[in-house]
Amino acid sequence: MIDKTIPTAAEAVSDIADGSSLAVGGFGLSGNPIALIEALLDQGTTDLSVVSNNCGVDDWGLGVLLGAKRIRRMTSSYVGENKEFERQFLSGELELELTPQGTLAEKLRAGGAGIAAFFTQTGVGTQVAEGGLPQRYDGGGGVAVASAPKDVRTFTPGGRAAEYVLEEAIVTDFALVHARRGDRHGNLVFTKAARNFNPLAAMAGRVCIAQVEELVEPGELDPDEVHLPGVFVHRIVEVGTGIEKRIERRTVAGGGR
Repeated sequence: MIDKTIPTAAEAVSDIADGSSLAVGGFGLSGNPIALIEALLDQGTTDLSVVSNNCGVDDWGLGVLLGAKRIRRMTSSYVGENKEFERQFLSGELELELTPQGTLAEKLRAGGAGIAAFFTQTGVGTQVAEGGLPQRYDGGGGVAVASAPKDVRTFTPGGRAAEYVLEEAIVTDFALVHARRGDRHGNLVFTKAARNFNPLAAMAGRVCIAQVEELVEPGELDPDEVHLPGVFVHRIVEVGTGIEKRIERRTVAGGGR
């Protein structure tokens, strides 16, 4: 079996070129592959097209690449926590394809499974299906690029006719993901919310690079606990259990204390 370990994050991302497309794991700030993101920042890679549930915050996660103006286009479902994202989008510096969260998850999974497209009811009757969603502004308040209409067809699952919109799968040049544990063959185990988009992003990348908190030897992971098999992972970097993890928005329950 192939040992997929790479000594450093910098070496792992060294062949990600300007203009590459990336699928990046993370849900909010949970499960952000920050060591790989920072290595990409240090490397100077630019003009990136990124697919991720969100774009981090102004100084963390994908927000560090955005702040350095390394991202040309985002495909996301939620962008509400990043002021610089808003500024770049409204000024025409950044292109955005807003995608319903469940649809985005399935587009990534389909890409990894070799499925070219699928039909879903999500978005029918809205600009998601009918077109016209702003994707790039002209900097003066006008829309420079809007989304195109999508194919809508009627199906009768369970005997009830309904309209469905066609969504194409997503496949990217690279994927960057974070996992709690992994072995040298690339089998990965995720923790809690970090499991939301990391496995899907990993599947969608032609080359998947995983940072793991703990690297173990083949055979140490119980096959029943593996969330993503190593067939989807090409490079793995150990970053340690002490890697910084931030909370997007801390809330505290009331109680008078």
